[in-house]
Amino acid sequence: MKPEEILKKYQLKITNARIKVLELFQNHNFALSQPFLEKNIELIDRVTLYRTLNTFEEIGLIHKVIDDSFTLKYALCSEVCLHQNNHKHEHIHFQCVKCNQTTCLDVKIPLIKLPEGYQIEEYHFSMKGICKNCVI
Repeated sequence: MKPEEILKKYQLKITNARIKVLELFQNHNFALSQPFLEKNIELIDRVTLYRTLNTFEEIGLIHKVIDDSFTLKYALCSEVCLHQNNHKHEHIHFQCVKCNQTTCLDVKIPLIKLPEGYQIEEYHFSMKGICKNCVI
């Protein structure tokens, strides 16, 4: 789907900044950091990029990805994120030790039963290894 169509679907104003950010996400199948986005998108200031990422995350277009790079990354949401009124990110993130890219895998995290008195609000599951592009 074209960026303009996606923005229209989510009832967002169509701006050049939003189109450029979406295009970059669509052209990469791995999680992107804000510094990567800043470096690869011309003529967008840091504040506009931050606001765009924040808006996209709030509406469920992207989600945060946690890995051990100590840099917050974002990934474009897909069917993996269960979009109907129950937007979740209960899937595995895989970080490649060779190319250092983190991807979302269409593998759900099994239900974990906690001891009485604990309540889950959010959880992340990540794995490290060698991705399919680096295995030779």
